[in-house]
Amino acid sequence: MNLKRIFGALLTMLGIGGLIYTAIVFVNTSGGTRDIKALIIYGVLGIIFFAAGISLVRTTKDES
Repeated sequence: MNLKRIFGALLTMLGIGGLIYTAIVFVNTSGGTRDIKALIIYGVLGIIFFAAGISLVRTTKDES
């Protein structure tokens, strides 16, 4: 397995974790400014990590 694919899988897992944490914060939010900032920060980082990981896995060729 290629090192790029491992790194892409790691980024994908971090992105999924960030999106799940964003969903948990969204469910438990009371509407304060601190909650909104956390939603935006974790949501954007989760989307970036997820998209980067998926694209890295898709564009890396298998070389055996």
